[in-house]
Amino acid sequence: MSQNKDNQILNVTFYPWFALGHLTSFLRLANKLAERGHNVSYFLPPKTQSKLASHNHYPTHLTFIPIPVPPVEGLPPGAETTNDVPASLGPLIMTAMDMTRDTIESHLVRLKPDIVFYDFTCWMPELGRKHGFKAMHYITAYIARYAYLAPYKKIPGYHPNADDLLTPPPEFPSQSIRMLPQEAEIIAGALKTPFGLGGLTLAERLGVSFRECDAFGVKTCAEMEGEYCKFFEKIFGKPVLLAGPMVPKRPSSELDNYFDDWLNSFRTSSVIYCALGSECALNLNQFQELVLGLELTGRPFLAALKPPMNYQTIESALPEGLAERIKGRGLIHGGWVQQQLILQHPSVGCFITHCGAGSLSEAMVSECQVVLMPQAIDQFISARMMSLEWKVGVEVEKRKNYGLFTKEAVHKAVSLVMEEDSEVGRDVRANHAKWREFILTEGLEDSYISSFIQSLQQLIGS
Repeated sequence: MSQNKDNQILNVTFYPWFALGHLTSFLRLANKLAERGHNVSYFLPPKTQSKLASHNHYPTHLTFIPIPVPPVEGLPPGAETTNDVPASLGPLIMTAMDMTRDTIESHLVRLKPDIVFYDFTCWMPELGRKHGFKAMHYITAYIARYAYLAPYKKIPGYHPNADDLLTPPPEFPSQSIRMLPQEAEIIAGALKTPFGLGGLTLAERLGVSFRECDAFGVKTCAEMEGEYCKFFEKIFGKPVLLAGPMVPKRPSSELDNYFDDWLNSFRTSSVIYCALGSECALNLNQFQELVLGLELTGRPFLAALKPPMNYQTIESALPEGLAERIKGRGLIHGGWVQQQLILQHPSVGCFITHCGAGSLSEAMVSECQVVLMPQAIDQFISARMMSLEWKVGVEVEKRKNYGLFTKEAVHKAVSLVMEEDSEVGRDVRANHAKWREFILTEGLEDSYISSFIQSLQQLIGS
């Protein structure tokens, strides 16, 4: 750490999990530090560098360092991130990242960082002790979901079963956040999955990281999750540093003409935008229930969805006759879309989201009403936070025994947030407006980043 007359300049390195949501979230923080004049090195896969180049806003202080992805048996050639493979092969991306340890160590010896931000590479604290830098586990989403599982990560080798996860742990700040049986089964199964080299399960990997890191960094605010931060900090006995809301910057590009023209043909706040992230592929039944539910609303909609499992195209999976029935008011797109720009379009009034961390950040600062449709291990608790704690959205109901939603449930959730005479809708709109105003408060983010940097400097000096 060097010093000038105005500030202590930090030398910081980032090595995020190779999933686009994590890469972009880490990059937002990297930009915030680079903006303040700190020296930032950012490890990422080579082909992904071009995708993120336009998001490097301070290239004089923020340097991308490509890390080749080693070949792994079973991993398709050229695959670099979780977006390149089905979910079942995600553990092999972790294996490849574990195999970069020697390469990463060589870079770190050369870079001499003060601190390294990481998440799934649980060997980073060991390198930190060896080479004299602090290792910070950075949490890219709301901390509540990590706090729910935190007591189990404290116990080396322990794997919670589904029954453990149905209800929150003792002293958890909210007793209203609970899991459905199928959700608990999904989480328990995922935590027992071998994840990377050495036979570590996902639970063991996170447990090692949580127990051995020097501190936690979290993309959140005390005003929103202060009690969850205290709960987490108490369990692990180490600092939890808050980076603030990390509001996504508006892209410098313009919305593609095709989508802009299509959206312009509808009245203000009338269109439903539905997106379940770049990695989520529903099974055929749930895919069809979703698109039939969108049809059932009677409202115009734009859905950005992956083809369902075992299908190559959207068209081949659509219910019979649907394409004709929704012609002119429904658009189902199978590729990437400019989500931030779509959410900011005046015609869009409702956002159906899978509750990924990036999508929730964008939802909170948009003026769209929010419908929550969590699909994966890290999304169920976030959805409960949004719907039960902050009351800024409505979750699509699932059948309790099966964890599946119906087209009627999709229609009901949209109607609750969109209809003017809906009491639930009025409450949700008011709460969303309150939190949006708070998150966008002038100076809030700068204040959090200043405090975060000061805490980093104190951590390095400790």
